[in-house]
Amino acid sequence: MNAVTIIIIGVLALIFLFAIAVLVTYNGFVRSRLRTREAWSAIDVQLKRRASLVPSLVETVKGYAGHERETLEEVTRARGALQTANGTAETAVANNMLTQALGRLFALVENYPQLRASENFMALQKELSDIEEKIAYARQFYNQNALAYNASIQVFPQSVIAGIFNFQPAEFFAAEESREDVQVDFSRSEARK
Repeated sequence: MNAVTIIIIGVLALIFLFAIAVLVTYNGFVRSRLRTREAWSAIDVQLKRRASLVPSLVETVKGYAGHERETLEEVTRARGALQTANGTAETAVANNMLTQALGRLFALVENYPQLRASENFMALQKELSDIEEKIAYARQFYNQNALAYNASIQVFPQSVIAGIFNFQPAEFFAAEESREDVQVDFSRSEARK
């Protein structure tokens, strides 16, 4: 074999190895992006579960506190905004609006001992609390996947391949930083009866 043939074989081998590296990297990006999308769907499912619970909650409260119309309408508007939200950022804002509205609704409920004692309301409140925990877990899982995906497309030399194939970073699903958890304690209210 002459030197030209060895150089040609060497160049072809390098091209082949580079093509394999690009293919493996591209497939890694796709898998990571799909994991992120799957994690987002878990958030979406829990948000829809919570949104579907809101009308029952509003109707139950309305039965006892119908004159508190403004608060009930605010919850209904926030639910509608969440259902029509598109994208991670818009959904996060709508989710925070609904959480705040529900917080005001539960604060209002403190003034109605019969409502707090209602089995229907207690069941709805328990289910809502369970869904809130699942949303928090799903948000954490999604953000972990989004972080891994974003890191993979931003480190060199992978960023070059991500740029060529136009892989875009995933948005994080963030709760409002100033938001405090809604704490509802029915035990103190029951003691006042």
